[in-house]
Amino acid sequence: MAVRHYTLDINLSTPVDSTSVVPGLLSIFHEQELSETIHDTNGHGYLATFVGKNGRLVVLRVHSHGLVTIDLQCHEDDNIAQLDNLLNALEKKLKVLLNGNITRIKRLPVLVRGAKVDRYWPTADGRLVEYDIDEVVYEEDSAYQNIKILHSRQYGNILVLDGDVNLAESDLAYTQAITGNGRENYAGKEVLILGGGDGGILAELVKQKPKMVTMVEIDQKVIDGCKMYMRRTCGNTLDKLRGDCYQILIEDCVPLLKKYVQEGRTFDYVINDLTAIPISTSPEEDSMWEFLRLILDLSVRVLHPKGKYFTQGNSVNLKEALSLYEEQLGRLSCPVDFRKEVVCVPSYLEQWVFYTAWKK
Repeated sequence: MAVRHYTLDINLSTPVDSTSVVPGLLSIFHEQELSETIHDTNGHGYLATFVGKNGRLVVLRVHSHGLVTIDLQCHEDDNIAQLDNLLNALEKKLKVLLNGNITRIKRLPVLVRGAKVDRYWPTADGRLVEYDIDEVVYEEDSAYQNIKILHSRQYGNILVLDGDVNLAESDLAYTQAITGNGRENYAGKEVLILGGGDGGILAELVKQKPKMVTMVEIDQKVIDGCKMYMRRTCGNTLDKLRGDCYQILIEDCVPLLKKYVQEGRTFDYVINDLTAIPISTSPEEDSMWEFLRLILDLSVRVLHPKGKYFTQGNSVNLKEALSLYEEQLGRLSCPVDFRKEVVCVPSYLEQWVFYTAWKK
């Protein structure tokens, strides 16, 4: 059973002694049949917990630096109207007790913890986002990752890999950005897609009648889920592994890239949709950076002299990680130039950086 967590924060212009606040609140707690326990804070303000027979727990804290916080936890099937009345009564009473000393009152939306459907996912820079997710439509554990497809009332179905929001059906802006935002002509061209198991890039490219698109995706289960539940993104391109102008290879792209290098094969476009730039800022220690450098170097080596390499970066807020990535671009075996652009991807709820690179 899930737990609902309510918060009430009151910022004060000057600190207050708990004796001027707590006695006035006790009658409200007692009316709710909440029993009180006072805890020793070693001189750091006042802390008390109030426990009810129905499993309710209230934590009251009068901080020594001018902040009063109330946290209320209850089971998800508790009486919501009663809980709202309790918080309203506490807020009203505190306004009276702290009259003239309050600078801000904040009640956050209720946090539901342990629910069957997880609605909370972090942004790349660590901020918490609550999505309007109401259903898990697909979940599988493959040999490589946990795969979820969640339904959002706002964004449609969302592909989540190992807890990372990858792409929603609303996110055409992502696909457009990683393919050049309409500046490229793919007609008659040879294209290599690394990853892309949601089928979004492939579906957009085949509309332009390329000579051949080769998509290399290691995880068949990603394709299986997306062809059933992400059809607004992939259309029918994932229904079969080969079409008139495309082929989907279910394998690790690294050995294949090395094979292409040995054969001297080149592509007009290489689109890397494997993973975002690592958040870690220790490229000499993080194995993800090693993988990224390897993919970068191999991709540029199979790129036609006049070709272009497209990839996602990461959140625009991760400036240090993005700067480190740009340093890696300057260390490849083949010198490249690059440009970047910032795009708003709807379901990410943050600005996202995309890169285009080409041989000098």
